[in-house]
Amino acid sequence: MKILTILGARPQFIKAGSVSRAIKQYNSQITNDKSLITEIIVHTGQHYDANMSDIFFEEMQIPKPDYFLGVGGKSHGAMTGQMIEKIEEVALKEKPDWIMVYGDTNSTLAGAMVASKLHIKLAHVEAGLRSFNMKMPEEVNRILTDRVSDILFCPTETAVENLKKEGFPFSTANGKQKIANVGDVMQDGAIFYKNLAQITSNLQLETSNFILCTIHRAENTDNPQRLKSIFEALNEIAKKQQIILPLHPRTRKVIQASNLELETSNLKIIDPVGYLEMVWLIDNCSLVMTDSGGLQKEAYFFSKPCITLRDETEWVELVEIGVNTIVGADKEKILDAYKASSNFKLQTSNLNLYGGGKASENIIKELLIFDK
Repeated sequence: MKILTILGARPQFIKAGSVSRAIKQYNSQITNDKSLITEIIVHTGQHYDANMSDIFFEEMQIPKPDYFLGVGGKSHGAMTGQMIEKIEEVALKEKPDWIMVYGDTNSTLAGAMVASKLHIKLAHVEAGLRSFNMKMPEEVNRILTDRVSDILFCPTETAVENLKKEGFPFSTANGKQKIANVGDVMQDGAIFYKNLAQITSNLQLETSNFILCTIHRAENTDNPQRLKSIFEALNEIAKKQQIILPLHPRTRKVIQASNLELETSNLKIIDPVGYLEMVWLIDNCSLVMTDSGGLQKEAYFFSKPCITLRDETEWVELVEIGVNTIVGADKEKILDAYKASSNFKLQTSNLNLYGGGKASENIIKELLIFDK
């Protein structure tokens, strides 16, 4: 079996790394060469990341891409169109049995379009996720990708139900779709990387008593009122507890341009950190505050409460079990959620929402069954 894996951003490489390790583990147990799984990795270049050097792949134990397409820094249409063109060239050359895509980026959609047009079987990891906000380009990408996928690898039962409500499974050129709740590959990665996590930044931390906060979504950074409200709340919280805020240079510029006042004595703004450092910070903090999708789950993986600075989330099950609180950019709601977080305790019955670290193994099993 040959799999063409399409990736475009660092988080996708980290997710795919778990499946790559599962493929390697499977191949190590096979004696018949005809039963081996070959993975060809394509990096579209959608997001340029200076941190993705050779050292990144070595430290993260992730295979280096076999192809780098160099498509990035363009409009949605130009980027996606050029990706489709270049991925198609690779697919025609490699003749894979499967194209595998992750998540909801333009790279995901481009890979899905190529698979559909060339009648190559398509596997979508993180299928069925919905924010129900069609203004988000990610929502459009994930819906379109789900529709043309042959196998839908859902991370949760909620994702499965989302698909069923929309009429899935449908027919594709290769037969009828299969929906499989395999668990979340992000949890596989969190478990694997926990023992490798380390902090290299020279931070003066109040160990295990600091808050980890990230802000990067355009809905917050491009809206002066939302950003002002969030930082007013952070300033209040920083009077009581240390906050560590890894911030992208673009967001720093927005904050400076907005003339926001910061409680700098206890609100530490630092440069973005690598994934292993981020895992360490999550594992050692007492609370996560974020507008990131992935970090909401990672907080749960490490048994930390999360306050989500968005108006909605794809991970509704975390809200339902009380480990995640949606507050938007409302100052009072943020402060109320912070006060309530001191009573947080994760119930043991809720520990395996995302597959317990077996998602990648389940994905390999499902692909092999589908191909029989």
